[in-house]
Amino acid sequence: MLSENRLSKYLLYAIGEIILFTIGIFLAIQLNNWNDDRKSKEKIDQVFEKVQAELLLNIQSTTSQKMK
Repeated sequence: MLSENRLSKYLLYAIGEIILFTIGIFLAIQLNNWNDDRKSKEKIDQVFEKVQAELLLNIQSTTSQKMK
C-alpha cells in the first residue's frame, strides 16, 4: 500500500511536469510566431514606403518633363 501511494504521487508529479513543459513549449512557439509576424509587417511597411517614395519621384519627374 505504501509503495502504491508513492507511485501514484510520483506519476501525478510526472504528469504535471509534462503538462508544464508542454505549456512552456507552446508559449515559446507562440512568441516566436508573434515576433516573426511583427518582423514581416515591418518589412512590408518598409517596402511600401520605398514604393511610395519612388512613385512620388516618378510623378515629379513626369510633371517636370511635361512642363518643358
